Amino acid sequence: MSDSSARPARKPHPRGFDLAAAQAALAKADKPLAKWMARIGPIETRWREPFEPVDALARAILYQQLSGKAAATIVARVEARLPRGPHFHPEDLRDIAVEDLRACGVSGNKAVALKDLAAKALDGVVPPVQELRWLDNEALIERLTAVRGIGRWTVEMMLMFRLGRPDVLPVDDLGVRRGAQVLRRLAEPPKPKELLVLGERWAPWRTLASFYLWRIADLGKPPVKRSQS
Repeated sequence: MSDSSARPARKPHPRGFDLAAAQAALAKADKPLAKWMARIGPIETRWREPFEPVDALARAILYQQLSGKAAATIVARVEARLPRGPHFHPEDLRDIAVEDLRACGVSGNKAVALKDLAAKALDGVVPPVQELRWLDNEALIERLTAVRGIGRWTVEMMLMFRLGRPDVLPVDDLGVRRGAQVLRRLAEPPKPKELLVLGERWAPWRTLASFYLWRIADLGKPPVKRSQS
């Protein structure tokens, strides 16, 4: 006799997606974007590279609001003080003294955030990498933004660059908004809600569209003023 109360089996989320299929669909859905994609060429990804959520999030915290060079210097100093460096482990972040973090150049707020990250990882709020594939985007965002210093944008970057989730559109990212401005020949970058509407045609491949929008923002220049209507 079967157990009718049994929960349906969860479906795991694959790590990464078919870039060729996504590019073909985007080119069909958006002709101006297709021209830019042909100009830019293929996008490289790092989805197969191993990573640990705590390590990735700790680095994200340390890099916030700093230039890449300054942040890399501080990260290297912290790594040198951790017994299991160069990777950040929750036990090491729990045990290192705040004074030692401060001596490495870590701000007080970031030191507190690293301590909170360690505590929540050890409590199971931050899932280990094996569990990530069982959590959908919003569930993972909800879990990880419970950590002090981690916002939605940071988790979206993990979803896109580390996990390769196919349909993420970081509407608060200025680079993506500027890319949409160039693509649509707008007078100014669209606001987040406007970008969400513009991006409907890119679903369910908004991650790849975002990758190209970042490149478009780097390569293109906003044209002469034109309204969005």
